[in-house]
Amino acid sequence: MKGIIFTEFLEMVDTKFTPETTERIIERANVPSGCAYTTIGTYDHRELVQLVVELSKETGTNVPDLVRTYGFYLFERLVRAYPRFLSGIKDAFTFLEGLETIVHQEVRKLYSDAKPPRIICTRDGEQRMEVLYESERCLADAAHGLLLGCIDYFGEEIDVRQEDAEDESGQRVRFLLTKQA
Repeated sequence: MKGIIFTEFLEMVDTKFTPETTERIIERANVPSGCAYTTIGTYDHRELVQLVVELSKETGTNVPDLVRTYGFYLFERLVRAYPRFLSGIKDAFTFLEGLETIVHQEVRKLYSDAKPPRIICTRDGEQRMEVLYESERCLADAAHGLLLGCIDYFGEEIDVRQEDAEDESGQRVRFLLTKQA
């Protein structure tokens, strides 16, 4: 997993909690990298899981809620860092439809070792969309938060319902998005 995911997570902890909280979870997680992340480095996604688990213990907030909160935060940060991905796009559904072919394709060009999740979007008319998340990292709660961040960015009223798909591994999760009238 690319280092930007880790550096942004630690920045979120500093911002939403305190720098002291960040230091405590880093110390307790005791991950192989020592949390010496660079944005372009590549790290084991399990280190992020360890950090989130320690943050959960520290704050008393459950892990899925923390991961969704992080996903929401991450969307905001990625928009600031890469505004060109949203240039000319007027709504969440249009952005999501281009996520795999535009954003993830660009990520793969920039970082040949990157393995972003696979996102498959299927519209059902103008008001509904199914988003299928596939990843061996099982971070669907982060995807859920990213979806909520996207919806917030575009200022739309869209209901998001998360459903486990086919198996319970968490590697494939379906989100049903419905625009509110």
